[in-house]
Amino acid sequence: MKHTAARTYRAAHWATTRLQAGLEDARRRPDRGDISTTTVIIWVAAVTGAVLIAGTIALVIAKYNGRLNGL
Repeated sequence: MKHTAARTYRAAHWATTRLQAGLEDARRRPDRGDISTTTVIIWVAAVTGAVLIAGTIALVIAKYNGRLNGL
């Protein structure tokens, strides 16, 4: 039981230390190159479009698989 408590304490201490270091770094360098909202929107749209296209192709192939075998 002591080992689990010690590991939990170390993990909590590590997480707290990392969070404090990250916040301190953010205060020191407020323009540290964060991704803009526009970039995120473009990436989400691109990935969504790619998934929709791949899904449509898979559906068409599944639907007409028997007819496409002779091509």
